[in-house]
Amino acid sequence: MERRDFTRKALLGAAGAGLLTGCGDGESSASDGAPNVQTNKQVRWRLASSFSRSLDTIYGAAEVLSERLKALTGGNFEILPYPGGELVPPLEVLGSVQNRTVEMGHSASYYFIGKNPALAFDCTVPFGLTARQYNAWVYSGGGMDLLRDLFADFNILNLPGGNTGTQMGGWFNVEVNALDDMNGLKMRIPGMGGSVMSEMGVNAQVLPSGEIYPSLERGAIDAAEWVGPYDDEKLGFHEVAQYYYYPGWWEPGPALTFYVNRDAYDSLPTQYQEALKTAAAEANVRMMAEYDHRNPAALDRLLDEGTTLRRFPDGVMERAQTVTTQLLEDNAAGNPQYRKIYEAYKDAREDAYRWFGTAEMGYADFAFPRVDASSSSA
Repeated sequence: MERRDFTRKALLGAAGAGLLTGCGDGESSASDGAPNVQTNKQVRWRLASSFSRSLDTIYGAAEVLSERLKALTGGNFEILPYPGGELVPPLEVLGSVQNRTVEMGHSASYYFIGKNPALAFDCTVPFGLTARQYNAWVYSGGGMDLLRDLFADFNILNLPGGNTGTQMGGWFNVEVNALDDMNGLKMRIPGMGGSVMSEMGVNAQVLPSGEIYPSLERGAIDAAEWVGPYDDEKLGFHEVAQYYYYPGWWEPGPALTFYVNRDAYDSLPTQYQEALKTAAAEANVRMMAEYDHRNPAALDRLLDEGTTLRRFPDGVMERAQTVTTQLLEDNAAGNPQYRKIYEAYKDAREDAYRWFGTAEMGYADFAFPRVDASSSSA
């Protein structure tokens, strides 16, 4: 995405309906040789999500995209979203867009690091960027150009598609009082966070959302992370696990992404392409706002129902940070594309941490209430 796109989106959002209905005969109204924009062309696409419909915030980003796009194009460009498993399995969304089984997908790119480990930077890495910091890097700091080059190998155009914000550390059936308590635990945790956990002695597993509850209930796993209070409550994890740990150091700002098959995108009229980017940008902002609104009350309800809140011990966090740095450096050493993205990401993180550590943390340390994790059970 050109870095001007984000600032241009607000104008598109306001003027989109007029733009997209202005040339009814499919010919450009401009006299300077502008291309045919085919503003009345009927387009119907399918979008495969990795998420279940019941997770209305994370799955809902695809619905926001669909509704806004339909409005911007007078109903002429319609995208039909499908929950994970209805069209393709949740962990096969990227491949389904690559081979054009569907025109679009919505997922978390760290699910697909087996295809290319650099895909983690499109979503999140442990001790990485927060949601705001990620948006700053992608929209204004050159990150989008690097990620576009990465997704070009999959014949995909990537569009930011939401963020959950810093996640919780997950649900445990045992207490973690020291680093040694992690050894041998079976935990559902994807992405690079899973790789770090494996180095710390955890048996890391990747499971879609629908398989987590029964796996915890029957003891197939000892712990699991998903997102945060609002989604975790919906999935019922508090019914089968006692301890709720924080913070989710492996997901400080996990971004979701809309995958667009490049050939399908290139076949669109120019103004439909712009409308699609506008709708995606709105979905990106809306998801974070919804989670920030819904998580506080959900956490209160979980605590009222008997959940025990715990903070990861410093020893666990420190070891995880050391392992993370080593894994990032090791991956970068053997992969030029990975190193190029990693170096840019690392520079952006250093700048962001310095600024946020001054203004944001200066305010938060004074104004935000402290949570006493040792006594936070009902």
